[in-house]
Amino acid sequence: MNINSYLSIEEFENIIFYNNKVAISDEVLNRVNESFNFLNEFSENKVIYGVNTGFGPMAQYRIKDEDRIQLQYNLIRSHSSGTGKPLNAVCVKAAMLARINTLSLGNSGVHPSLIHLMKELINRNITPLIFEHGGVGASGDLVQLAHLALVLIGEGEVFYKGERKPTQEVFEIENLKPIEVKIREGLALMNGTSVMTGIGVVNVYHANKLLNWSLKCSCAINEIVQAYDDHFSAELNNTKRHKGQQEVALRMRKNLEDSTLIRKREDHLYTGENTEDIFKEKVQEYYSLRCVPQILGPILETIDNVASILEDEFNSANDNPIIDVKNKHVYHGGNFHGDYVSLEMDKLKIVITKLTMLAERQLNYLLNSKINEILPPFVNLGTLGFNFGMQGVQFTATSTTAENQMLSNPMYIHSIPNNNDNQDIVSMGTNAAVITAKVIENAFEVLAIELITIVQAIDCLEQKEAISSVTRKMYDEVRQIIPKFSQDQVMYPFVQQVKDYLINN
Repeated sequence: MNINSYLSIEEFENIIFYNNKVAISDEVLNRVNESFNFLNEFSENKVIYGVNTGFGPMAQYRIKDEDRIQLQYNLIRSHSSGTGKPLNAVCVKAAMLARINTLSLGNSGVHPSLIHLMKELINRNITPLIFEHGGVGASGDLVQLAHLALVLIGEGEVFYKGERKPTQEVFEIENLKPIEVKIREGLALMNGTSVMTGIGVVNVYHANKLLNWSLKCSCAINEIVQAYDDHFSAELNNTKRHKGQQEVALRMRKNLEDSTLIRKREDHLYTGENTEDIFKEKVQEYYSLRCVPQILGPILETIDNVASILEDEFNSANDNPIIDVKNKHVYHGGNFHGDYVSLEMDKLKIVITKLTMLAERQLNYLLNSKINEILPPFVNLGTLGFNFGMQGVQFTATSTTAENQMLSNPMYIHSIPNNNDNQDIVSMGTNAAVITAKVIENAFEVLAIELITIVQAIDCLEQKEAISSVTRKMYDEVRQIIPKFSQDQVMYPFVQQVKDYLINN
């Protein structure tokens, strides 16, 4: 994939998930080199933040010419102070891609050697050690990006072929040379939103998968109960003007088009033959089955909107100051502030929590025989009272859903002033992105439990020959992981395997 002018989110995903290689065009190299040369000349007799001044509240202190380069190394080393779990390799790769893309815009004044080395780290799957905790998302992801910068100067640690190793050792193996700071490579690397944005792109990718699986599970449950088709009809849903709702209803119709279980209301309740006082046929299903377009519709639209904001962010200059070669000026401001990403991550985790809640309610519907009236308690295919069916795993789904509800409280509004009150209002965007990733992982766990229950229910009712081809494919693949069972068995390995199946398909 050639980094040139604008990187789409699809191209971004192809690099981080499908190992497309990064190439740097001559246009980018010329643009970066021009920016570097301009800043080198322009900064000779001017006061420019982070070039010949200290950082943050220390910006009032002039830095001697002979100390300028050491200043950048001091910044990188002092801020490599993250804690907690290391970010996974995909999130780090995404962060590096977001950073190289913004630095390639020519607004940062970095030396082209920086672009070359970051490209090699991405293409060779060398993963800098970056921790979850540290950034407040205001002067960008300062702490997390410091760990990236630390690796680029040949220090710190990386993950390489499954092992955590000193950077210097891996560079020797791969014949890579650290960058040499020229003007402001330390600040340019660290002052930006690339970690929160990279994690955000990973979150969107998985959120789209969750939406797809939730829709398939919702369709399957409607088949299991032989629901009527009018609640996902075009006629009903087009009376609402929301595109997301209409799109979800359309996908449901496509998924269910060859099902022999879904019924038409006119064949049953509209025949004029229903004369009883208490109807045997259920007139309407519970909300978790009937309102799927209205529930998943805003989730779909939110995911799409989040993706659009992130695409704008990783194609933007988000450090400080901004180098403007065209107008021969250096502008000081706050493009590193992560409020856009922070707010979108909060929106994303809220809707994924709602998706999790939908899955938990659908699961409860299947497990509660008094509600569904067609399945044994807990979809127990063994002996009632002696065997337990899906009773045990329901606790896991319920507790995990509750955790998501707690985690979905916003980070965006949790600003805490720091940095001697220089950073007096911050975004907490990195925290928001990390917490959203946890919400997404939890959602996969709940959906895994729901899906195991769905295939048990299909077998209980002997419906596998009547379900749609989409549901049948899902059924067959899950049955390869966990065969039909009536006797109690240890469930956690199967839940993990079905979770992995959902994540990887």
